[in-house]
Amino acid sequence: MSQSSFKHNFLSFQGRAKILHSTWLAFFVTFLVWFSHAPLMSTIQETMGLTDIEVKILLILNVALTIPARIVTGMLVDKYGPRNSYTAMLIATAVLCFFFAFAQTFETLALAKFLMGFVGAGFVIGIRMISEWYPANQLGLAEGIYKGMGNVGSAVGAGSLVYIASLFGSEDGWRYAIASTGVIALLYSAFYYFAVTDTPVGSTYFKPNKSGGLELTSKRDFIFCLLFNIPMVAALAILTWRVTDSGVVAGTTNEVVAGAGLLTDFSAYCIYGLLLALIGYQSWKLYQVNKDMLKSPPVDEILQYKFKQVAILSIGYAVTFGSELAVISMLAQYFENTFLVAAAAAGVFGACFAAVDVISCPSGGMISDKLGRKKPLIILLSGAAIGFFIMSMITPQWPLAAVVATMMICSFFLGSAAGCVFAVVPLVKRKLTGQIAGTVGAYGNVGAVVFLLVFSFVTPSVFFITISAGVAFAVICTLFLDEPKDKMAEVMPDGTVQMIDVH
Repeated sequence: MSQSSFKHNFLSFQGRAKILHSTWLAFFVTFLVWFSHAPLMSTIQETMGLTDIEVKILLILNVALTIPARIVTGMLVDKYGPRNSYTAMLIATAVLCFFFAFAQTFETLALAKFLMGFVGAGFVIGIRMISEWYPANQLGLAEGIYKGMGNVGSAVGAGSLVYIASLFGSEDGWRYAIASTGVIALLYSAFYYFAVTDTPVGSTYFKPNKSGGLELTSKRDFIFCLLFNIPMVAALAILTWRVTDSGVVAGTTNEVVAGAGLLTDFSAYCIYGLLLALIGYQSWKLYQVNKDMLKSPPVDEILQYKFKQVAILSIGYAVTFGSELAVISMLAQYFENTFLVAAAAAGVFGACFAAVDVISCPSGGMISDKLGRKKPLIILLSGAAIGFFIMSMITPQWPLAAVVATMMICSFFLGSAAGCVFAVVPLVKRKLTGQIAGTVGAYGNVGAVVFLLVFSFVTPSVFFITISAGVAFAVICTLFLDEPKDKMAEVMPDGTVQMIDVH
C-alpha cells in the first residue's frame, strides 16, 4: 500500500484504519479510567483525610498489579484473540472504576487502586490486534498511533475531570467524575465487540503451541528468561515492603520514615512467601512449556528468536513508559506544590506531558519504519536522558512557560522512544506477540514502581535525575539490540512453515 492510500485509508475509518481507530479508542478509555484519580488526588486527599504517605502509596499501588496482569493478559490474547480480550477488559475496567469511586476508607481505596492496576494490561491487547492488520513497513507508525492516541486518555482526564467534579458542587464530586469514566468503559465494551475482528478475512491467527509460559528456542534463552522474570516479582516485594507498618531508614541522616501502615509485618511476610511461591510456579510453568525444547536437538535456525531482544526492549520500556507513568502520577501535585498554581491549572499543565504522545509515539514508530529499528531508539533514548537531566534543574524561579516547554520536549523524546520499542515488539515472533508485549509492558510497570518508590523518598529534582540515569542505562543496553531479520518463520496449523516478510 502506498503512503497516499494509507493516509486515505486512515482518514476513511474503513478496513484496517477502522480497526486501528476502534482499538486505540479502547486503549484511550482504559487509560482514562486508570489515571482518573491523578488530577483529583488533592481533592481525594482532603475529603478522605489521607496523609501524604498514604497518597504516595496509592500512586504506587495503581501500577503494581499491572506487572503480573500484563503477563497474564498477553497469554490470554494470544490464545483467545484481541476482540474477546479487550471486550472483557473494558467490562472489568468499568466494575473496578465504580469500586474505587465509591470507596469510603483508605483501606478500600488502596484495595480498589491495587485492583485497578489490572486495567493497565489492556495496552498489550491492542499491540497484537494492530500487528494482525498492518504490514511490517507500516507497523511502527500504526503501533505508534495506537500507543500515542491511547495514552492521551490520561491527559484528557487530567484536563477535564477536575471541571466535571466541580459541576456536582459537593465534596463527593470527585466520585461522580471518576464513576463517569466507568460508564464510558462499559458502553464502549459493547461497541468494540461488534466493531472489530481479530484478523482480516482469509488471514491466519497464529497461536502458541502451549500456554502458561513463553515459548523459547534455546537452552540459553530458557535460563535467561528464568532470571529475567525475577525483577517483576521483586518489584511486588518492594511494594509490599513500602506499605508495611515497620519504619525504614532513609537518607544520609538515618531518619526513620514510617510505612503506610497498610500491612502488618506478619501480613508482609505472608505476601513474601506467596511471591516466592509465585516465582517458583512461574518457573515451573516455563519449564513445562519448554521441556520438549530442552530435551530435543536445537530448534531449526529459521524458527529461532533471541530472548535478548525481548530483554532489551523490556529495559527500554521500563525507563520510557515506566517513567511516564511515574511522572504523570505526580506532575499535577508537583505544579501545585512547587509553583502554587490552582488544582485545575495544575491538571492542565500535567496533562501536557502525556498529550505530547499524540505526536511523539507515531513519530517514533514512523522513524523506526523509515530509518531502522536500532539507531533511532538509541538517539531518542539519549534525548530523553538529557531532557530529564534538565528537568532536575528546574526551580520555583523558572517561568511556568519554560517549565512546561521543557517537560513537553522531554516527553517527546520519551514517547518517541517508547514508540520505537513497540515498533520492534511484533517483529520478534509473530505468534508470541501478545506474550512478548506482555513481558515488555510488565517491565514498563516495574519501572513505574521503582521510580514511584524513589519519588516517595526524595525531592522531585532527585526523582528526575534518577530517571535520567535509568534512561542512560537503557541506551547502553540498546547498543546490543539486533535489527530484525528480513523474514520471520511461522508454523501453519497444518504443520508447514510460512515465511513472513518483515520489511
